Order: sequence, then C-alpha cells, then structure tokens
Amino acid sequence: MEIGVIGLGRMGAAVVDRLLGAGHDVVAHDIDAERVSAAEESGATGAATPEGLVDRLDRPAAVWLMVPAGDPVDAALDDLRPHLTDEDVVVDGGNSHFRGSVRRAASTDAAYLDCGTSGGPDGAERGLSLTVGGPEPAYGRLEPAFAAVAGDDGYARMGPSGAGHYVKMVHNGVEYALMQAYGEGFELLHRGRYDLDLETVARTWNGGAVVRSYLLELCREAFAAEGSDLGDVADHVAGGSTGSWTVQEAIEQEVPVPLVYGALAERHGSREDRFARRLANRLRHGFGEHEVYRH
Repeated sequence: MEIGVIGLGRMGAAVVDRLLGAGHDVVAHDIDAERVSAAEESGATGAATPEGLVDRLDRPAAVWLMVPAGDPVDAALDDLRPHLTDEDVVVDGGNSHFRGSVRRAASTDAAYLDCGTSGGPDGAERGLSLTVGGPEPAYGRLEPAFAAVAGDDGYARMGPSGAGHYVKMVHNGVEYALMQAYGEGFELLHRGRYDLDLETVARTWNGGAVVRSYLLELCREAFAAEGSDLGDVADHVAGGSTGSWTVQEAIEQEVPVPLVYGALAERHGSREDRFARRLANRLRHGFGEHEVYRH
C-alpha cells in the first residue's frame, strides 16, 4: 500500500524504513530538507510540503504523522485538512495526550487513528510497539502498515479514539517506575559493601534472572560506556510530561500508583546528587537517544 509519512526524526525515519522494507510505497515530508533527502535515498518519494505529499498519494489517502505532541500535531492537521476527505485516514504516531487525540478525531473529517509508539532506536530493527485507537474500519485498512512497522504481536487496536494514546501514557508511567527501580538497586550496589563491576552485574542478571529486560540491557550498555560510577553523567533527568499525565489520570480514577508517583517525584526532585537519577539520565539516551546531561 501507499502511505505518506510526515515527520522524519528518529522514530519517523524508523517508520519509513520499516514500511519500505515490507514493500510499501512511502511519500515522505519533513520541514528539514536533509531528512527528506535521506528518506529518498532509502527509497521513499520526497515531498516539499504536506499538500504536495497528499497530491502524490493514491486516494483514499493514508497519512502517518510522526511529529512532536501538542501544537506541531495541530499545525500538521491544519495543513492537511483542506486536502483530506472522510475517505482518508490520518495516524498520529506521536506522544499526544489522549484527550487531545479525542478532540482531533472529532474535528477531522478523515478517520483519525491515535497510535502510541514505543521501541526507540532499537525498534527500527526489531519492530516498534503500536497501540492504536480509533474507528475499526480505518484500523483494518491500515493493518498491513501496522504489521510492517511493529514487531511480532507488537500492534493491536486498543479501542475507540484516545485509547491508543491512553495505553501509551500508562506505558510511560510504568517505564518511569521500572527505571527508578533499576536505578535504586544499582545505587545500592554502587554504594554498598563490595567493589562491584556493574556491567557484569547487569549482564549476569539479563542472562536469565527474573528482572531481565530491555531496560536492563541498556543499563549494561550504560555501565560499559561510562564505567560503574557513570563517569560525568549528571544528576538530571529530563522529560516528565507523560508521567505527570499518568499520575493525574490515576488521581481522577482514584487508583493508587505510588511507584509511578515516586519515580516522577525523583525526576522533579532537587535533593543531593543521586546515582539513581544519573542512571535514569543515561538510560533515556539508550532507549530514545535523548541528550545525556553531563557535569
């Protein structure tokens, strides 16, 4: 099938590459012309504007947005709306708040699918995780594309509009808590009774222990690159919006989430230098290539 992709950053480029690898045709646009050129070198057709992208697509059209959450999504939709009909489909693959996705679905003539996307740079190779919300006929039409972008069993329709981004929001809250748990455990090992090689600990745990995971593999990579003391990695963890959304929703639903709340508080904390936050800082680079803050 033919799909337009707007937004060619790390995750957008991964979507394009996996679609092309599965034999789909891709028309690609980004405000950065160099990213468009890179997509063309991979086999996509470049478009200089969103309007030009839609003009190059077979109708009914399918457009996949991989732009930052918030105003950029609304700006992209403003550009697209005059050129789309109720037979077309728009996928929002960014990290949007689920209520914003419900609003956009109601105000867009085209069928609107909110698609929570996870997997980071590693997902470009193994496949991304996609949680999709929106009308079932539109999901069914784009299922071959979701299957191409996702890994095995890595995609599904979660429910009506907003459900996909709702699940992704809670996923990010769980991620905060997991990172905090690993950080606190390794901090105790780092400051504890023995002079330990933390890369060796992480490698051994990931060889079969019940705490093995992708995040633990990223811990191993962090210690291999920075040393057991994390070198000059700073006690500064960026991000926090999706964790805040998770905690706010938990309060509204009266569901206790002390681990998620505690992890969010650590991000916002300003106590003494914490090894746990330094590890979380470095882990964000591992799964999302976010900037590593250093002293």
